[in-house]
Amino acid sequence: MLTARQRMQALPALLTLLSLCLALAAPARAAGAADRAVPRNPVVFVHGYNADPGVWGALRADLRATGYTDAELFSFGYDTHLSVNEVLAGRLGAYVDQVRRETGAARVDVVAHSFGSLVSRWYVKFGGGAAAVDHWVSLAGPNRGTSTAWACALWDQACRDMTPGSYVVKKLNAGDGTPGAVKYATFWSDCDEVVNPDDSVPLAGAANTPVGCLGHNDLLGDDGTSAGVRAFLAS
Repeated sequence: MLTARQRMQALPALLTLLSLCLALAAPARAAGAADRAVPRNPVVFVHGYNADPGVWGALRADLRATGYTDAELFSFGYDTHLSVNEVLAGRLGAYVDQVRRETGAARVDVVAHSFGSLVSRWYVKFGGGAAAVDHWVSLAGPNRGTSTAWACALWDQACRDMTPGSYVVKKLNAGDGTPGAVKYATFWSDCDEVVNPDDSVPLAGAANTPVGCLGHNDLLGDDGTSAGVRAFLAS
């Protein structure tokens, strides 16, 4: 057993050892705190023509399974018969601003299907979205127009916006089609019955992924497409 004198003599060494242990542990604690301090971007889903937010059920479930919470997943609902540039892109911008206020996030990720790709691209390119969007994903988006839109172009503004050579399509693809520091990705099918030609979807400057022979709406529930979207959002 140590005497009182021996214990007093050993005390400085013990204090030095304790200080060293605390110093070594501090970086690990700081690193862990830093990791927790970097939140995921909220995801804003933008549905397509004649659709509603319900189309995102499968992808939302897949994201929740990988750790997202409902408080990080938002679906923009809108009237799909209105003008992309005059009305809808601005409304999407206001919605994104609301999401950022609610979550405290500096930027969001946008996942769009079909016509929603044009709405969200206009917001990013011309509506200030390049500063608010981190990842942008287009599933089967008519990014250079689709000939099937001529079937309803006579009476529907959104259809006119989707036609090849429309004002919206020309403006979006003039100059840099993927501007800013936003990360862009598209997923497209070579059996798409709505987007014609099929290769209207890919964009220069984006990560363009062919998903095989899937129908236009099948990309919304396809496991491979979902896995690709989730990997891209994590990049």
